[in-house]
Amino acid sequence: MGNHRIKQHPILSVTRKKEIMFEFNSQTMLAYEGEMIASALIANGIYVFGHHHKDGSAQGIFCANGQCAKCTVIANGVPVKSCMTEVKAGMIVKSAEGLPEVPLETGPSKRAKIEEIHTEVLIIGGGPSGLSAAIELGKKGIDTLLVDDKHIMGGKLVLQTHKFFGSEQDSRAGTRGHDIAELLSLEVRAQESVQVWTNSTVLFVFSDKKVGVIKEGVYKLVVPKRILNAAGAREKFLRFRGNNLARIYGAGAFQTLVNRDLIRPTNRLFIIGGGNVGLIAAYHALQAGIEVVGLAEAMPQCGGYKVHADKIKRLGVPIYTSHSIKSANGDKVVESVTITEVDSKFQAIEGTEKSFACDTILVAVGLDSLSEFTLEAQAAGIPIYASGDALEIAEASSAMFNGKIAGHKIANDILHGESSEGNIPDEWFAKAQLLKSHPGQIKGYQDPHPGKDLFPVFHCLQEIPCNPCTTVCPTNSIHTEDGTLMGVPIYGGQCVGCFRCLLICPGLAVTLVDKRKDSENPTITIPYEIGSIPVAKGDTIQLMDIDANELGEYPVFRVVDFKDRRTQLVIVKVPAAIAMKVAGFRAQAKSVSQPLDKPIITPSLPDDAMICLCERVSVKEVRDLIKQGITDLNQIKAITRAGMGPCGAKTCDTLIRNLIREEGVPAEEVVANTRRPIFVEAALDIFPDGDSK
Repeated sequence: MGNHRIKQHPILSVTRKKEIMFEFNSQTMLAYEGEMIASALIANGIYVFGHHHKDGSAQGIFCANGQCAKCTVIANGVPVKSCMTEVKAGMIVKSAEGLPEVPLETGPSKRAKIEEIHTEVLIIGGGPSGLSAAIELGKKGIDTLLVDDKHIMGGKLVLQTHKFFGSEQDSRAGTRGHDIAELLSLEVRAQESVQVWTNSTVLFVFSDKKVGVIKEGVYKLVVPKRILNAAGAREKFLRFRGNNLARIYGAGAFQTLVNRDLIRPTNRLFIIGGGNVGLIAAYHALQAGIEVVGLAEAMPQCGGYKVHADKIKRLGVPIYTSHSIKSANGDKVVESVTITEVDSKFQAIEGTEKSFACDTILVAVGLDSLSEFTLEAQAAGIPIYASGDALEIAEASSAMFNGKIAGHKIANDILHGESSEGNIPDEWFAKAQLLKSHPGQIKGYQDPHPGKDLFPVFHCLQEIPCNPCTTVCPTNSIHTEDGTLMGVPIYGGQCVGCFRCLLICPGLAVTLVDKRKDSENPTITIPYEIGSIPVAKGDTIQLMDIDANELGEYPVFRVVDFKDRRTQLVIVKVPAAIAMKVAGFRAQAKSVSQPLDKPIITPSLPDDAMICLCERVSVKEVRDLIKQGITDLNQIKAITRAGMGPCGAKTCDTLIRNLIREEGVPAEEVVANTRRPIFVEAALDIFPDGDSK
């Protein structure tokens, strides 16, 4: 028990609505209006929401996005997903112990007739791409309905406290994600032809060209002429021993709790996955005052942007490349993690295990596009478009831009009566390609600046689609190496010490060297955003180079607080010999990341990890069937029940396909699962009786 709410945050303003009281397992607890049940429980120190009916293992939150059912509780007698259900004053919540009883309806039904709503365009998803498309359609006056299952629009933008990459003009580079969400939402609301439904879940696209939607608890049918699938993606999971323990989160769930609900769900976090999602989650954790014990990435180098990896390493988070998780250790909940080095075939190297004390493991190993709406719309014969992660997994800056293109294209098709690129400028498509580009080459540092006594140093050495520093310099002294969005930034001109390039850089990868008063011991200005680990004048800090090598301890000369940018500038004096090497300083103590004296290696049978968490099906059970020649996912489901659980195979489908590939079976020989008639579980009482249609 206890209060796990964040009281101060370096980026977000901490404001809460009216206090309310609710009950959990006969204990009275505090919540705030608008909170989800799961968030309120975790804020009160409750991490186990029930126990699985098959093996009694602890159940807790994983996705916080309604995609799984690990967070099920009984609210006022009804089983609900606690991550998607708002807590109400006086609500009686109980843990889900085993299979919950389904309440029987008594008395005659009074359900209303289904309302049908006709619209020119239905947009599924109010994230960056859906909002951008809606704005374009609104500008053309096209009747549009945008549906999102959250109470506020913005999708994952709402969870992003870091500044965005890309360009200022096309993707608001240098602006924080949650601020972009607000700007886009306001612009959508201003479009007279665009209607927005929040707290509304799209269930299915039916063969009669109607779309079932639960709008704030009421079932409706939408009849669109066209659909844009901007529903985003769901997180992938991993096979490892102990993957059924509570307090294993997806990155989205973690960021939802920390950055949307301002709740600290963990004290000691370990991250699996070195893409941008995992790297950014580490940064968000530090901002929220959470110790980040380490991060493991199976590849020889992180797949995310180098500036993200460099930044968290400098701050004190070790990154273990060519390492993967071996086991999550604990009884009901995570108590430690064991990682191991892997070879070029991603096989564990015996004897390289390391264990770390932690209470939470964050899994950030990639995303799967939510393509089901696209497939069902195609089958129904409805013109269907896709954008954002539902089309292709990429950064949010790319999602915004290809959402803009999708909205423009749909408008062209409606207004001109034919499928055509119409008047979409060629440079839009070129920019879209750039914004989704993978990281490119890593370059060396720019040559020293002879004769200059004030100049920026760019610790951004990798080609990535980002250039806001070039647009804010008042003397136009910063440009990219090759003049493109992907070029690394270089300096050449006259610096006036305005700090604008430091404050706008999304990677906090710019420092300022000032030799004007003392050429032998210049000042170095470093951007800093970890308010949970405060730095003040006179403090001694350990300076680090780009690779997190120690450069020595130096006192803080001055701290300048730019409240409007929610960034501090920490100024130190150093010898001229290391001035250009200083890229940051350690914020988190070394002791946080020390491994246990002896690794925890639990004796286990091969493949005893869970591949289907809903039905508790092990990897071994499924692998044995594959070895017998069974590659029909429906047959595997019928024999083992893998895929028959509440999540509807959303997690295990990908894991089983990976297992089949491991056994050398060609993808074309795999028979896909038959999809359920609705994609998200819904209570039967929302559907009207037969005579009320």
